[in-house]
Formats: sequence, C-alpha cells, structure tokens
Amino acid sequence: MAEEKFHSGFVALVGRPNVGKSTLMNAVLGEKVSIVSAHAQTTRNKITGVWNGKNSQVVFLDTPGMHKPQSKLGQVIRQSTVDALDEVDVIVFICACNDPLGAGDRYILNLLKDKKVPVVLVLSKIDLIKKDMLLKKIGQYSRIHPFSEIIPLSARSGENLKEFTTVLERYLPEGPKYFPDDMVTDQPERNIVQEIVREKLLLRTREEVPHAIGVFTEEFSERENGKVYIRCTIYVERDSQKRIIIGRKGTLLKEAGQEAREEIQNLIGAPVFLDLWVKVSRDWKNKDYILRELGYKEHK
Repeated sequence: MAEEKFHSGFVALVGRPNVGKSTLMNAVLGEKVSIVSAHAQTTRNKITGVWNGKNSQVVFLDTPGMHKPQSKLGQVIRQSTVDALDEVDVIVFICACNDPLGAGDRYILNLLKDKKVPVVLVLSKIDLIKKDMLLKKIGQYSRIHPFSEIIPLSARSGENLKEFTTVLERYLPEGPKYFPDDMVTDQPERNIVQEIVREKLLLRTREEVPHAIGVFTEEFSERENGKVYIRCTIYVERDSQKRIIIGRKGTLLKEAGQEAREEIQNLIGAPVFLDLWVKVSRDWKNKDYILRELGYKEHK
C-alpha cells in the first residue's frame, strides 16, 4: 500500500480590521496565539500559527487588518500584509457577516484579483445573523469575485471550523513538515509577552488609547529563586494617555498587569514577576528607532 503523501503550505488570513481573523486562528489552533479585543487593529505583526492534520500542516499568517495608514507605523503594518500575499499558497479573505460590504472590502479584493493562488472567502460571525441574510451575503460576495470556496462559520461557537481546515487541506501543495507537531507558533516568548500585555491594556482602555499603545520587553531573565523577571515599557504619545493607562491610584495598570502575569505564567510554566513602566514618547509611531525596537520592520 502506497504511503499517503504529505501536504503543507502557508495560508494568509486577510481582511478589514476587527473581522475576526485572530479569533479564527486561535479557535483553529485551540490555543491563543494572536491577541483579540473589541478594538480594531489589535494585530500589528504577521503572527504565525501552526495547525497539524493527519497528513498535512497549515502555517497561518494572521495579518494586521488593512486600513488606510495614518503614520509610519500604519504604513509598515499595511506593507506587511501586502507582502504576505506573495508568500503564501492560499489566501483566506475574512468578512464579518454582520458588517455591510464596504470600500475596505473592495480595496482588499482589488489587491487579490491578480493573485495566482486560491482565494477562500470566510464569512465569519454567522451566529450573529439569520440564515436568509447569510444566503444573501453569499450571493453578494460570489458576484464580485471568483472565490475558490466560500465558507460561512463561527469561530466562537465552532460551527464549520472542521470544514474550514478540510477545505484548506484540499488546496495545500505537497511539501515538508515545516514545524514539529508540538509547536503552535514561531513567535519568540518576548513577542508573546508584549502581545499579552498590550491585549490586557486594550481591553481596559477607551477608544482614544488603543492605537497609541506600543509595548517593548526590556528584560526577560530567570532569577536565582526560579522566578522569571520580565520588564516591559509601555509607550504612549501623550501625558493624558499615560494617566489613562495607569488609572486612578494605579488600579488599571495593576489589574492589567496581574491578568497578564497569570497568563504568562501559564504559558511558560514558571512564576513570573512582571514589571510594567509607562513612557511618553510623542509621535512614537513615526520614530524609526522605536518602531525597530518594537519589532516592526520597514519594507522597501
């Protein structure tokens, strides 16, 4: 009996901000790799997640939500997504069922029209609309682009997640196993810590703050007592934002830090001392040295 061939490939998750890309990848992997919050544009880097089937491996790139850039940071984020489209074997375009088809969706579809790889449409959040509306959405999208597949699903309820991975396997080329079975992400621990801290702050802050937050892990070291010491600097642009992040009598920063510390401890399996500092750096999103420090690479 012939041995079944192994298939593997890279899959980009693209879409407007806050359509559920990170939620979908985390649901498929069964672990939190990419941060999720109600604020748009929470994913800033291409986060790699690895899913293993019986004879297949999917390497997901959870790209930042695409929007018109307002700063150098925004330009770097946008270019990161555009570059990802040339690195993959399958593109998954995600749209939220409860959002109307808009200019942002058409902008992304325009980028996809000349791509030679399969483009799969995922209509997410189907638990939020009725079936007749879902059927109308499917018809609307199928008329504007020749998608290879259209998959309605709900990452939160798990509906059609199995069908999603089955479809992806169908389009994977023959290839090697890029990552070992027990590896779910290639993100360094420092980066994951930064994302966890930023997520906990985003969940607690008003709309004016999220896009102004940058987190950098200054130190990540194991002490003689077995504790892991982590010091993070939280960059904001104004004194008023610093006050919001710290909160009344320091309560907001303390609560966010405690929640982040617990999650980091579960991740690395060791007790953690998490030391958080808030620093005002005006217009940091346009400063090259800070963007490099935070891990954002400028694409020429």
